[in-house]
Amino acid sequence: MKVTIFANESEKSTAVASELHTKLLAAGFEIDDAHPDIVLSVGGDGTLLSAFHHYSHMVDQVRFVGVHTGHLGFYTDWRDYEIDQLITGLLEDNGQSVTYPLLAVDITYADNQMADHYLALNESTLKKLGSTMVADVYIQDELFERFRGDGLCVSTPTGSTAYNKSVGGAVIHPRLDALQMAEIASINNRVFRTLGSPVIVAPYETITIRPQQKSHFVFTADQLDTQPRPIEEIRYSIANRRIAFAQHRHNRFWKRVGTSFIGLDEQ
Repeated sequence: MKVTIFANESEKSTAVASELHTKLLAAGFEIDDAHPDIVLSVGGDGTLLSAFHHYSHMVDQVRFVGVHTGHLGFYTDWRDYEIDQLITGLLEDNGQSVTYPLLAVDITYADNQMADHYLALNESTLKKLGSTMVADVYIQDELFERFRGDGLCVSTPTGSTAYNKSVGGAVIHPRLDALQMAEIASINNRVFRTLGSPVIVAPYETITIRPQQKSHFVFTADQLDTQPRPIEEIRYSIANRRIAFAQHRHNRFWKRVGTSFIGLDEQ
């Protein structure tokens, strides 16, 4: 089995990555940064997001394992003091995995009609700089509403516990193939109305946002921020590729939610 270690630059993560590297070699694993079978992320959820985007070009060929060295994360299954147990799990690995949907984002710019494609694990947002964003929202190419507010967030089920939750979105189990759109500070009065609630769409449906102003917007896909540009439309759908996690421990989603947000003791 070929593995690689993707760690953040904190002192603790660096030490854990060094220990992991030494013990993996001693156990007979091959370290291959270019074509790994398993990507070992050492850090937190942000580190795993970075690892995902680093290997997104081959996401259907690798599995991910998260090692937690900081605050509790939804993508990290192992603690920094469980390196020996992790290596035992890798030695006993039979190739099983659990897969989650990814967000496909196709964006067309108004200045030259050039289209870009992005893949996101958590979410994508669109915001207006300095003034209210006005945009028509389409679901399956049918007009759903004209949105006015700070912006919109479209997330995957795995991303539902991230920025989506902070703007009032629902928490969705990551085994469901669905997309969620949550409003960011929408304007609702007797003149302007939006649904005012998160929208969860079926796996075959698309969400399209068409801004009404031909001005600059801030677009994000996970940790990626783009330079403000005039946008013609953004189309969101479930990607035809999925992220895979090695199924050594990747379960107990609702336990993680309770531990992270309600304060239940981690068992």
